[in-house]
Amino acid sequence: MAIHSPEPSTESRNDSPDTTPVTVLGMGPMGRALAGALLAAGHPVTVWNRTPGRAGELVERGVVEAESARAAVAASPLVIVCVIDYAAVDAIVRPAADALRGRTLVNLTADSPDRARATAAWAAEHGIGYLDGSILTPATTIGTDAATVIYSGPEEEFAAHRAALAALGGRSDHLGTDPGRAAAFDVAVLDFAWTAVSGYFHGLALARAEGITAAQLLPYSQGIVSLLGHVVPLYAERIDADRHPGDVSNVISVAAGIEHVLHASAARGLDTGVLDAALAVARRTIDEGYGRDDFSRVVDTVRKG
Repeated sequence: MAIHSPEPSTESRNDSPDTTPVTVLGMGPMGRALAGALLAAGHPVTVWNRTPGRAGELVERGVVEAESARAAVAASPLVIVCVIDYAAVDAIVRPAADALRGRTLVNLTADSPDRARATAAWAAEHGIGYLDGSILTPATTIGTDAATVIYSGPEEEFAAHRAALAALGGRSDHLGTDPGRAAAFDVAVLDFAWTAVSGYFHGLALARAEGITAAQLLPYSQGIVSLLGHVVPLYAERIDADRHPGDVSNVISVAAGIEHVLHASAARGLDTGVLDAALAVARRTIDEGYGRDDFSRVVDTVRKG
C-alpha cells in the first residue's frame, strides 16, 4: 500500500444497484475499512478475524461476524481476504478450500508477484475463482474518490464482480490476466516510495547533525518533491525509449554529488549504507562506459544485479 494520498472525498464512487453478499477475511484497519465501504454501498457483509472482537463497530452497523473462516466463506459468493502476508492467507483460506469452491476469492494482501501466482495456481486447482489485488492508498481513503485499488487475474472474474469492487471507491483498474501483475505494480511503487522516504530521513539525520531542524529544511525539501514531479515522467519516457542523453547532468556528476553527501555523513558518524549502495551502482555504470549518459542509465545496471 502506498504511504500517502490526497485527502479523501466523502462521496462514494459506487452508484451501482449491485448488492452481492461479500465476505471480508481479516479485520485489521484495512479489512475494517473494506467491510465498512461495502456495507455503506448496500452489500450484505460477513466478516471473520483470527482474533475475535475486532469488528465491534461494524457489527453495530449491521455486519455479521462469523464464528469461523469456513462459515464466513459460505455466506457469500465473493470473498475478500486482506491480512499481513500470504503465509497468513494460506493459513486462513487453504483449510477452507472446499467451502471456497465455485466462489471468487479476491486477495488484497500485499506480497510478491511470485506468491500471487502460486496462490492463483492453488485456487485454480481447487475450482476457486481468483483475483489478486493491491491497495495503493491508505485505509482512510477506502470507499472514497481518493482510493486506488488494482487487480490482476481472469478478466471474467473482474467483470463479474466489477460493481461490487467499485464500492471500495475511487480508481479500480484491472491490469491484465497475469495474477502477479498487480503485485508487481505494488512492489515497484513501494520500492520507489520507501527508498525515497528513507532518503528523506537520512537527509533529516544529516541536517540535525549540522544543527538544522526538520522545519528549517522543510521548504527546501518540498522543492525537491516538486522537482521529482517533473523528473519522474521525464525518466519514465527516457527509460522506456532506452534514451539517456546526458545533456543536463550525467552519471559522473551525480556520483560526485553522492560522494559529497557521503563525506559529510561520515564526518558526522551517520550510517551510510543506503548511500554506499547508490554510489556503488553509479560507479558500476561508469565502469561500463556510460558515465556521460543521463543518470537514468543506472536502471540497466540495477537490472544486471
